[in-house]
Amino acid sequence: PMGSERTEIRKRQMSTTQETSGAAQAQLSTGNRGSNACCFCWCCCCSCSCLTVRNQDEERARRTSHELQAEGIPNCEESPAPTLEEVNAWAQSFDKLMLTPAGRNAFREFLRTEFSEENMLFWMACEELKQESNKSVIEEKARLIYEDYISILSPKEVSLDSRVREVINRNMLEPSQHTFDDAQLQIYTLMHRDSYPRFMNSAIYKDLLQSLSEKPIEA
Repeated sequence: PMGSERTEIRKRQMSTTQETSGAAQAQLSTGNRGSNACCFCWCCCCSCSCLTVRNQDEERARRTSHELQAEGIPNCEESPAPTLEEVNAWAQSFDKLMLTPAGRNAFREFLRTEFSEENMLFWMACEELKQESNKSVIEEKARLIYEDYISILSPKEVSLDSRVREVINRNMLEPSQHTFDDAQLQIYTLMHRDSYPRFMNSAIYKDLLQSLSEKPIEA
């Protein structure tokens, strides 16, 4: 009888040990599955690292799309080759440089070397906006100009003071052809005072002037 009791007690102990071990393994399996669940993207936990990476990828894609949209402007304006007289006139005043497509193209090429091409692009976009008369087109172009050159999130943001930014924000409530007039003038002045003198002393301008000076005069 004593032996039977010992055997029965031993069976109970073994059964309890197996149940405890099985429960621990099940809990460990469940825990591992929960910690790795985000790797298979079937959990709903908002703190999962995979969701963070996915959100970063989506943000990067939106940023890339925005930059491509901002870069949809042609590399240069269509224009005939400048004459020696025209190139000499560029040295007389900044206004004469900006009046001709050839002058703007040459100046824009210089700005690109200084990583400030966005100033010319913004000025050109404002000039294009002034030519519009359709209200819906004006609103759309004004929105794109704001996103591309005014927004602090844009890689092509131009440098404007707080007063001009406040004016733009008020004007954007009802966009018109003249929404960015103050900003355009400020950027024009910046290019005139800051970039134009360096352009006149740059290799781009001097090489162009020399090439036209050495060109034989056609009869």
